[in-house]
Amino acid sequence: MTARTGHLPADGVRTMFDRIAPVYDAMNHAMTAGLDRRWRRLAADAVVAKGDRVLDACCGTGDLALAARSAGGTVTGLDFSDEMLERARRKSSEIEWVEGDLLRLPFANGSFDTATVGFGVRNVEDLDLALRELRRVVKPGGRLAILEIVRPKGPLAVFYKAWFDGLVPVAGRVISGGAAYSYLPASVRRFPGPAELTDRVRAAGFHPAAHRLLAGGIVVLVVGEAR
Repeated sequence: MTARTGHLPADGVRTMFDRIAPVYDAMNHAMTAGLDRRWRRLAADAVVAKGDRVLDACCGTGDLALAARSAGGTVTGLDFSDEMLERARRKSSEIEWVEGDLLRLPFANGSFDTATVGFGVRNVEDLDLALRELRRVVKPGGRLAILEIVRPKGPLAVFYKAWFDGLVPVAGRVISGGAAYSYLPASVRRFPGPAELTDRVRAAGFHPAAHRLLAGGIVVLVVGEAR
C-alpha cells in the first residue's frame, strides 16, 4: 500500500488550485448540481457540536468551514493556496483563515474538538501522514469528518465514467483557468475506495470510524472519533 495518492507534487497542487480559484465554486456547483452544499452540511452536522473548536483543513474557498460555523463551531480554516484563501476571506470575517500545509499543521497537539476535510485529502502527497496530523491536533474524544469523491460501483459507474472522466475535463478546458480539471478524474482513480479510506482513518487513531456513501456512491463521508 502506498501513502502517495496524487500524481502532482505539492508545489504543483498549490499552483493548480491557485489557478482554478476563480472558477472553483462555480465548477463545484455545476458538477454536482448544487449538491455539494448539502454534502458539506451533512459533514458538519455529523461532527460539529455547539461551541466546538473546529479545524477545517484544505478549506479551499471556505464552504465547509462556513457549514461548520453554522453548526455552532468556532472555526479555523486552513489551506496552502493563497488564492483560495483570498476567496474564503471574502465570505466570512468570523472565521480565522490560516495559510498552511495539512502535512505540517501549525497547531499544538489537541488544539481542536473537531476536524473536517472536504474534498482535500485526495490531493495530499502522503495520506497517512495527513491523517496522523489531523489526529495529533484533535483532542482525545474529538471527531473527524472527511468528504471525498470516490468511484462508484454498479449501474451508476457507467454514468460516472461518462460524466466525470469525459464531461468534467472538457468543461474545465473551456472555462478560463479550468484546465486543471483534467487532474480531477485521475486523482480519484488513484485514491483509495471507501472501505480502505475508512481503515486508514482508523489506523491513524480515529476509532471507531465508519463511512456513508452519498450520491449513489460517488461521494463518501467518513466519520471517526479520536482515541
